[in-house]
Amino acid sequence: MVLKPAGKPSPEDASMKDGRFREYNTVAPKETQVFPLFSLKGKTAIVSGSGAGIGLQVVHAFAEAGANVAIWYHGNKEALDRAAEIEKKYGVKCKAYQTDVTDYEDVKKVINGIAKEFNGRLDIFVANAGIPWTDGGMIDGPIASYHKVVATDLDSVFYCAKAAGEIFRHQYETGVSTTTGKALQNYSYGSFIATASMSGHIANIPQLQSAYNAAKAGVRHLCQSLAVEWVKFARANSVSPGYMATEISNFIPPETKAIWRSKIPMGREGEAHELKGAYLYLASDASSYTTGTDLLVDGGYCAV
Repeated sequence: MVLKPAGKPSPEDASMKDGRFREYNTVAPKETQVFPLFSLKGKTAIVSGSGAGIGLQVVHAFAEAGANVAIWYHGNKEALDRAAEIEKKYGVKCKAYQTDVTDYEDVKKVINGIAKEFNGRLDIFVANAGIPWTDGGMIDGPIASYHKVVATDLDSVFYCAKAAGEIFRHQYETGVSTTTGKALQNYSYGSFIATASMSGHIANIPQLQSAYNAAKAGVRHLCQSLAVEWVKFARANSVSPGYMATEISNFIPPETKAIWRSKIPMGREGEAHELKGAYLYLASDASSYTTGTDLLVDGGYCAV
């Protein structure tokens, strides 16, 4: 993807006219070799919910590919140590920020602050923060739990997208940083990625988790909708992990996990590092023609 000439957009710059998409809303990258396409060197990425688990592995992937990365955490202060370790290991800038993803004003403030601190730019945002539903059937579950799950798993994705999308759009329209006013070097296109779930594709058994499933289905559709809405200045995609061996499922009894494995063609839960390639692909120019898609990484669960 390449930038349009700097300047104030005019009405004819809209991606659609008379209900039809304009031709050449985007341009293919000039790079054609595969390894350079996967490089994130000099780019700025933010990953929410990344103090541990899937999010932390995504941070490692982006840092290894050359990006400067901001870790977002809520209560896990070990994220501060993880950021220092990543910065030292990969030679990139990496800092951790305590953020309330269910508060739009806090989300916007932290995103804008990071963009200013990280070379005055934002290239990639991964909305990964999420919590499980742990209250069984929805009829007997408390309404407060429903609100908490939806606020964390769906509302927060919308908030992050809104704040990050404003920066992506400004960078595209002007070619300059939102904070420094200086021309951006090697900026192509924003990439927004949300962590959905295979639970947004199917109804899980034996556990009951309707609120979680509905929230994750909403994440998938939100990203599809943003892909159309943002087509001139950013791509939007989601990743749908299957059952993963992370802290989020520690409360599940072993006998339930055994039932899970019996329904997965690969016969096991995934490891968090097995998702690194999926997120790196969607974050990089290797996926320059990929938007509005959901990438299932579930060991084949949804194939049967």
